[in-house]
Amino acid sequence: MIALSDYLLFGAVLFMISLAGIFLNRKNLIIILMCIELLLLAVNTNLVAFSHYLNDVQGEIFVFFILTVAAAEAAIGLAILVLVFRHRKHITVDDLDQLKG
Repeated sequence: MIALSDYLLFGAVLFMISLAGIFLNRKNLIIILMCIELLLLAVNTNLVAFSHYLNDVQGEIFVFFILTVAAAEAAIGLAILVLVFRHRKHITVDDLDQLKG
């Protein structure tokens, strides 16, 4: 039997890995988007663990909303990324702060 603390530890490790990926990697935008998705996955893991522990369905329902927002964020983020790459021929996070209008 896996205890609640094991799930919370797993979620905390995923959360720390994603934060480290966001702060240590400032060059590649695709990896930053992947780290944001990993961050949301860590939160979802904790919500499902608490929902199961408390015998309540609300946490699992909230996970579906988070997954929907994460899918939309990934689709829109990748679409913007493709458009920027077509226009500039490279994707560097440092150059994206110069976008205007």
